Amino acid sequence: MSRQMRGQCLCGGIRYAVRGALRDVVNCHCARCRRFTGHHMAATAAARDDVVVDDEDRLLRWYSPVPDASYAFCSRCGSSLFWQASSAPARLSICAGTLDPPTGLRTIEAWWVSQASDYHLRPELPEFATE
Repeated sequence: MSRQMRGQCLCGGIRYAVRGALRDVVNCHCARCRRFTGHHMAATAAARDDVVVDDEDRLLRWYSPVPDASYAFCSRCGSSLFWQASSAPARLSICAGTLDPPTGLRTIEAWWVSQASDYHLRPELPEFATE
């Protein structure tokens, strides 16, 4: 995907643009991603230099629970926005749900399903378009 995409946090205090290609979505069920997002991380990724955050220093906060990973969120509304591995500083993972649709992305795989919460994988549940 190479068109410019835009996204934001829940309160709109943090807005960003991605000016380069986005990877399709990967779901991560590891304990850190579950706790950061409240479910599982559904993330796309882009070159760090292709992501421009408006007024980045005002509300965006980074948290590094371990030396190899950092998570970014909005300090006003708490929205989970980004994830970055210290081993890949040129790449930035983006919480896919914060992108403005249509994204044109698709989910391609799931990681760390061995750590998925016991409530998560329930294929027999009915699906509804709305409440």
